[in-house]
Amino acid sequence: MKRLIALLLTALTIFIIYYDLSKGTLPTEDEQTIEASNMISTTTTFFEKKVNPGETVLSIIEQKTNGPLPVSITDVIADFSNLNNGLKPEELKYGETYRFPIYMSTN
Repeated sequence: MKRLIALLLTALTIFIIYYDLSKGTLPTEDEQTIEASNMISTTTTFFEKKVNPGETVLSIIEQKTNGPLPVSITDVIADFSNLNNGLKPEELKYGETYRFPIYMSTN
């Protein structure tokens, strides 16, 4: 009887190892591909402005919209970078002309 139990436990152990190595016992997360879409495209409206000393991307866009920003600051930064070939807002140089996105105010 002991030999039969030992044989069954050995067979069960071998099956468990085989199953674990071939199929796995941990749940796998199916990778979902999510396509990110930008709010701004190459056909988005923008305006060009020559930057004066002391102006920032946010101040220029707030001036254009005559009030607070209707979108988040991260969206403004991303849209500005997209329009200016990846240029960061910190890299603005006065006297240069840049493209700025136009946002419609929500009020």
